[in-house]
Amino acid sequence: MKAIIMAGGEGSRLRPLTCGQPKPMMPVANRPMMEHIIELLKKHGIQEIGVTLQYLPEAIRGYFGNGSDYGVHMRYYVEEVPLGTAGSVKNAESFLDETFVVISGDALTDLDLSQAMEFHRQKGALATLVLTPVDIPLEYGVVITDKDGRITQFLEKPGWGEVFSDTVNTGIYILEPEVLSYFEPGQKFDFSKDLFPLLLKKKQPLFGVTLSGYWCDIGNLQQYVQAHQDCLTGKVAVNLPGTEVAPGIWLGKNSVIHPEAIINGPVLIGDNCRVGRGAVIDAYSVIGNGCLIQDQASIKRSVLWDNVFLGQKAAIRGTVLGSEVKVNANASIYEGSVVGSGSTIRERAILKPDVKLWPGKMVDAGAFVESSLVWGTNKGKNLFGLEGITGLANIEITPEFASRLGAAYGTNLALGTRIGLSSDRFPVSRMIKEALICGLQSSGIEVVDFATGLTPMHRFAVRASNCQGGIHVRISSQRADKINLLFTNQKGGNISRSLERKLENTMAREDFRRAEGPDILPVTELTDIPEQYLAQLAQGINVNQLRQAGHRLVLFYDRHNLEPWVSNALNSLGITAEYLEIEQSSSVPKDWQWYKQLTEKLATAVQQRGGSGGAIIDPNGDNLILVDSQGKVVSEEILTALISLIILKEQAGPVIVPVTAPRAIDELAARYQGQVIRTKTSLQDFMDRIINHQMQNNQQLSQHFMNFDALLTLLKVLEYCAREGISIDQLVAEIPSFYLQRKEVAVPWQAKGKVIRKLIEEPSGKMELLDGVKVFHPQGWALVLPDPEEPVCRIFTEGVSMEAAEELTNFYTEKIRQISAN
Repeated sequence: MKAIIMAGGEGSRLRPLTCGQPKPMMPVANRPMMEHIIELLKKHGIQEIGVTLQYLPEAIRGYFGNGSDYGVHMRYYVEEVPLGTAGSVKNAESFLDETFVVISGDALTDLDLSQAMEFHRQKGALATLVLTPVDIPLEYGVVITDKDGRITQFLEKPGWGEVFSDTVNTGIYILEPEVLSYFEPGQKFDFSKDLFPLLLKKKQPLFGVTLSGYWCDIGNLQQYVQAHQDCLTGKVAVNLPGTEVAPGIWLGKNSVIHPEAIINGPVLIGDNCRVGRGAVIDAYSVIGNGCLIQDQASIKRSVLWDNVFLGQKAAIRGTVLGSEVKVNANASIYEGSVVGSGSTIRERAILKPDVKLWPGKMVDAGAFVESSLVWGTNKGKNLFGLEGITGLANIEITPEFASRLGAAYGTNLALGTRIGLSSDRFPVSRMIKEALICGLQSSGIEVVDFATGLTPMHRFAVRASNCQGGIHVRISSQRADKINLLFTNQKGGNISRSLERKLENTMAREDFRRAEGPDILPVTELTDIPEQYLAQLAQGINVNQLRQAGHRLVLFYDRHNLEPWVSNALNSLGITAEYLEIEQSSSVPKDWQWYKQLTEKLATAVQQRGGSGGAIIDPNGDNLILVDSQGKVVSEEILTALISLIILKEQAGPVIVPVTAPRAIDELAARYQGQVIRTKTSLQDFMDRIINHQMQNNQQLSQHFMNFDALLTLLKVLEYCAREGISIDQLVAEIPSFYLQRKEVAVPWQAKGKVIRKLIEEPSGKMELLDGVKVFHPQGWALVLPDPEEPVCRIFTEGVSMEAAEELTNFYTEKIRQISAN
């Protein structure tokens, strides 16, 4: 059998370590990643190896030659232009005249290839994908097979709501030469995105074999460091170079360790190294070849490449140092930092955590180089969460971070792209907005400043001012000590996940475009956006009837941030508002939970003062708590149904609601000959579905934005009641009764994929996989949805009675706990 090693990877997410060398040549345990792959192939009897190359091909060809030094025979095939994974292998078609293995040259694995090849032969497969279970499958291609191993479905990089299995594609394939006949030479073609779906569609024998063992797609710096620890602890079966001179201590040829040095295993030290008196090399450290570590230098949990120099009392903590790096006496480098090859850190300099230094740089003596904390990495968390980027104000989200983020955003856009920015009125938000503006300008972006305002105003302003996107800076509604950065597209909706990933990758690489001086564009300030937004609110509202109704409300909201908006809108429409007085500092922001605690006080005030009702509006203008004239609180679910009812009664088109919305909305749609469209729960998907549907049908957007605009919702409900001559409680009474419950169940990150897979494999009723796993029962339905930011699964249930809803909730709570525990 033959093999193809795909070794064209550039490894951009591993910069600065991959600057100047291809990713497969990065050392793992003092050997290039690809060398471990060659050893694995040889172990399983494969000696004829082809290698596909693209990025810096000579670095690989010059190192391995014809393969004779490694007991194999190697041939090379260079892509002149990117052809995709399958397209690059097609280049070697003349070499592939029998069953062959395809494997990546930049992963670390000890999977049993012989077992996979035997499975392939037994099944008579045209293509067999090697699969393996992983704890968190979000960044991989998930593959679903039937009980015989035949592949039934592919899902590329799913969100948590789409995770239907925890078995993922390792990028290792056993293939017959015939698979290459399904596409033409020179055609850009990918195995996972193009070829395998094509074979699946044509019902060819396409199988997946799940293997236990170690597999790590080394895609980022954290995984790179972890791979070394796994090698040292024996978690992955690789041959460590050198001799084990003591338990857990491997020493290379001609290396000398001073008797008074302290080595705490597991540690790997390469050839021709010198370790001085009193030096300390602590556990989980790997020292490359030719390194000189002087007296009393200290290394903990770090990876050093070849020919690194550490001066006296230099301290290295959780760091990766490229080849020929010089760290002079008393210098310190801290956790998560990476120093590119050929750089020099002079005496007493300090590199704070997470600093990345590109190759060939110089840090002056005594310099203090710090990097703002971007995000905690202990859980491998993404930069983007449920809605934009959120972090502690001026700790995680700092001006330095915001400036780099603005540059990263601009780098992914064309020069001169028009981007609108706004913020709430709090000083910290304004500060972050200004830093974002600087970053965007530095990358050649035209910035339009909407000044201060609400989230709905920002969404409107992006559309109204012909921007191609925007950023709104606001205090988080979840925690008042955090800042939230909301990125919007040209339609006012949230940006796509693909753009989020591009932004994250650009931030990780810190590879920003810098525009030349003449390309730095001035900031355009639009001062009439608030007036335009308020005018837009009045569109579609019968102003005369609303004024004649003379509504009186009791309101509570953040007057520091919302006063101009609320008072101007209500006064212009003849609505009298009394403010619920609560002792608070207007300059200190509060989160939405704090506002929710005032619901009972508001309800009491409405009863005591009489009038049309009351409302609490959150500081961002997104969320609304409504109280009717009887002092009854309109729940979030009833408010969703209320919005749907108004749209249906006005025949304003179909209602679009999340999958968690009650079935009462379907009853209302049947009553008024309307249609219900259900979408995913994330605001990103929910809003995109509404915007795209309305634009495709040339319908007015404003009414459907009630789901995202508290002020618009309040005005529209009051206007409808005025027009129909009814009260809020009479409108609510039209909504059929329903019984909903929701609950959070703690689930470790590594168990989430298993939970969803088991729920799908063992269904308890009719199933829907639009978002998470929704199961329909005779007495109702239950939805299990993994949370993308917290180690929990959320359970939503609806029953024919509250008891039925509680029973479903308890059933799935126990089921999830059992799956997590096993």
